[in-house]
Amino acid sequence: MAKIIMVQGTNSNAGKSLTTAALCRIFKQDGYKVAPFKSQNMALNSYVTSKGLEMGRAQVMQAEASGIEPDVRMNPLLLKPTGEKGSQVILMGEVYGNMPYFRNFKEEMKPHILNAFNSLSNEYDIIVIEGAGSPAEINLRKQDIANMGFAEMVDAPVLLVGDIDRGGVFASLAGTMFLLDKNDRNRIKAAVINKFRGDKGILKPGIDLFQEKVNLNIIGVVPYLDVDIDDEDSLSERLDGASKKSLLDIAVVKLPRISNFTDFNILSMIEEVSLRYVDNINRLGNPDMIIIPGTKNTIMDLKWLKNSGLADEIIKRSVNDTPVFGICGGYQMLGREIVDKDNIEGGGIEKGLSLINSTTIFNSNKTRTQAKGKTSKIEGFFKNLSNIEISGYEIHMGETILKSEENFFSEVKVLTNNPTMKKDGCIKNKVIGTYLHGIFDNGKFTKELINTLLEDKGYNININNEINLYEYKNKQYDKLATAFRESVDMREIYKTIDGSF
Repeated sequence: MAKIIMVQGTNSNAGKSLTTAALCRIFKQDGYKVAPFKSQNMALNSYVTSKGLEMGRAQVMQAEASGIEPDVRMNPLLLKPTGEKGSQVILMGEVYGNMPYFRNFKEEMKPHILNAFNSLSNEYDIIVIEGAGSPAEINLRKQDIANMGFAEMVDAPVLLVGDIDRGGVFASLAGTMFLLDKNDRNRIKAAVINKFRGDKGILKPGIDLFQEKVNLNIIGVVPYLDVDIDDEDSLSERLDGASKKSLLDIAVVKLPRISNFTDFNILSMIEEVSLRYVDNINRLGNPDMIIIPGTKNTIMDLKWLKNSGLADEIIKRSVNDTPVFGICGGYQMLGREIVDKDNIEGGGIEKGLSLINSTTIFNSNKTRTQAKGKTSKIEGFFKNLSNIEISGYEIHMGETILKSEENFFSEVKVLTNNPTMKKDGCIKNKVIGTYLHGIFDNGKFTKELINTLLEDKGYNININNEINLYEYKNKQYDKLATAFRESVDMREIYKTIDGSF
């Protein structure tokens, strides 16, 4: 059975995901076979495994840091909010059902979660478990399966992470300890202060005084790190402002229920691109390309797009030759209408942007698959995108039907279940729509896309190098591990896992 350690935080976005990834990378570097685990994840960023199963992006990132393939057992329960009062429940990678927040379904989840954990535990030397939110949410303790409840289930020692960047880190750490009952408090073996800016010497008197007052050893102060690693949810700082000033301005519409915004991380790595997220018409400006991303609820976000005035503005810009790129739900919005006769997203028919001649029909089947193929033979503005090898993954409800005069964007082979070839998406003048998440992770495709936009803007330059995303990510994971080793007493971490190491 694997040795284990659990990372919990004083609050959401304290740095649990990155701390878990750092430990996974360090243990891998030290020669151990390591895997991440999170019993329950609530996020709209998800991924499809090679087996066609859906899991949270945070555990995919941590699996990459561990040097292993993402496995749905690493995140057996994924909750995807569908509105103000409900979530789609993904159990072991498949849709379990839609449930209101108040329904007590957690008891029935426990056997599935434990089976997944125990199965992983038989295959790895160390498992790094990530908690969710805060263990001090004492109103939820009796039903908890994500923090101390799960730590109790598997007898896990806990490392507590506090975020100093938001202020009040000592109060957050002390308050968390105070609110826990004795058994839970005893599980917390050490703490780490995260996101510190400045001279650590100034912090030392506070740490000393804290350790006099609270029976908790602070074993490290991690600086605010400049690492480029996929974020988990909408708290991500990526969604605030522009990445930088540059030659090209690409605007991503920040839909209320935006999902899989990790699709666009690679664009921010390109020197010639300024990537920004916009949520109202006043912030749209004059972008060189507009992207409409995926969403957990296409119809509700399409209505928001219209009410905000952005829909009419996007149509106007498209008519005036601004390129528009829609992915997944964004692709569905580009069409003439969305038909929801089975009440998947509230029912009815919603008129789309009509930038392409298509109809999307919702049904109860959810598409989850990886796919690989080539773009179509393309003429006109995007001609340089012709016949390029691409890969990605699909997660969506509904089927989009193109009218005969429209051109498909690509032809891909579905890689899960019964492999078959199919046509995907649509390309019309300067409008592209596709179901493929991760489309921009294809280096040659993105290089040619950016070069096309640069040429259209009148720049006589070309991007010659394709980004190797695999190499780039590995450098970032190593950078994260190095910073964590320099900031945290890893001897104490190993002692926490097992004093015999």
